[in-house]
Amino acid sequence: MTRSVLPSWLVAAAVAAALACGGGAVSNYDYAAEPNPLATGAEFVIGVGDRLQITVWQNPNLSTEIAVRPDGTITMPLVGDLHAAGKTPSQLRAEIAAKLSQYIKEDTAVVTVAVTEVNSYRFSVVGEVARPGVFGERRYVTVVEALALAGGFTRFASRDKITVLRKDKSGTVRKIPIDYDAIARGERPDMNIVVLAGDQIVVP
Repeated sequence: MTRSVLPSWLVAAAVAAALACGGGAVSNYDYAAEPNPLATGAEFVIGVGDRLQITVWQNPNLSTEIAVRPDGTITMPLVGDLHAAGKTPSQLRAEIAAKLSQYIKEDTAVVTVAVTEVNSYRFSVVGEVARPGVFGERRYVTVVEALALAGGFTRFASRDKITVLRKDKSGTVRKIPIDYDAIARGERPDMNIVVLAGDQIVVP
């Protein structure tokens, strides 16, 4: 696990944003609609910093192991630059195969894409926790596990007014209300959602 301390102004701004959203909509939120990367059949989404092993069958000169750059792209022989971040290995494999079909005589280039190292799964926990900061994990964690990684709550924490700030592909930030005490009492296990890369958990 890695962790870096966030500047105080960012913590303050995030807490203010969470307070602005209020906590009245907790019971009405559709938590089941949130993505669950642990669900059966869910495929990993590639992100910045992840290392990929791309293999082109019978074409070792085209095979490569590469890291996704900060701009989300990779570079392959013949193909050139491709945007990889935000795609699943299956989506990236299909795109590479389609582009290589212009150069390889076979009807379809046989391509495999494997994620050999995960570095993109990073999220932040800010506000009234013992160790606010940015965390990186090798496996998906839930909200409760993320709060534990941050050392738990301070005595000033409003445990029933936690907010997960989540940005969608269009850049819109969604505010997901979390009542930790309701989870702990076993009343709302649906609130203990899986944290996604880029999420910010705010404890006012």
